[in-house]
Amino acid sequence: MRIEPTLRALADTTRLRIVRLLAHMELAVGELAQVLGQSQPRVSRHVRILCDAGLAERRKEGSWVFLRSAIGEERAPPLGAAAARLLAAAERDDAQFAARCAEDRRHLAAIRSARENSAQAYFARHAAEWDTLRSLHTPDGSVEAALSRALGSASLGELLDVGTGTGRMAELFAPRARHVTAFDMSPEMLRIARTRLQDLPAEQVELVQGDFAALPFAAASFDTLLFHQVLHYAQDPALVLGEAARVTRPGGMVAVVDFAAHDREELRSQHAHARLGFSDEQMLALLSDSGFVAAPPEALPGKPLTVKIWTGRRAGLPGAAKPTRKAETA
Repeated sequence: MRIEPTLRALADTTRLRIVRLLAHMELAVGELAQVLGQSQPRVSRHVRILCDAGLAERRKEGSWVFLRSAIGEERAPPLGAAAARLLAAAERDDAQFAARCAEDRRHLAAIRSARENSAQAYFARHAAEWDTLRSLHTPDGSVEAALSRALGSASLGELLDVGTGTGRMAELFAPRARHVTAFDMSPEMLRIARTRLQDLPAEQVELVQGDFAALPFAAASFDTLLFHQVLHYAQDPALVLGEAARVTRPGGMVAVVDFAAHDREELRSQHAHARLGFSDEQMLALLSDSGFVAAPPEALPGKPLTVKIWTGRRAGLPGAAKPTRKAETA
């Protein structure tokens, strides 16, 4: 970051309001326009200035563009962190600015409500098929409790939830993580996850769209990786777990929650499962070949499907990290 573009970007009341809003939650450009009571093209111009100055980051998910704060975190550059502290102090000491920020935050309630209504409509459309899947295996609560035990009692550090879906796992384990990255290919599912996670501190959670076979993260970025009922969608599980190993720090953990090998062909035809579960031999070989030292798996028998939890520790960095595709941005 440079001081002159930073100060120029902050020399506007609307942009100051945007930066304070993004400190509380990630917002789409249209949502920002709604809160600010301004046209979307005008807000987009302000957003461009903030992004060019390094004060905000934009990310495209399908046809939507979301904005998040680029300052005020542990990973923010010193100048950005200083700017965040300055604006927080301004809200405490400048009564007029504080009143404007408080009014903006009240408008966020309408954004949260709209997201929740959209999520409820999505769940209503898909309730029947999800209920069918749930009826085939161990209740979710039992699986979540077993997964929590398998992950141990230590901090999860930097957590990557691969195929986050509705964001349930990210929500469940956020209190045990320093930072959570909720990752999914589907923009619609990320919008559902965003609704579930919108009450978490903005600096603790990040939602990223991409392909789990080409993770858009640097090597050794995470302490814990979680695949909850997602690996059966992989055409090439070895490639996916190889990517997982690449972004896991030495000593970091991977946890795979999925079905034991089964013969329910309707899951392939009706629910797009590429794999009809995994045997222990298959999964332990996949983990070992990827560079993880596997622990004994845990089985949670259901009728007719058994859920398995496989975990492993990263033994060391790969000999050569392959290039990765960058996260999609607008």
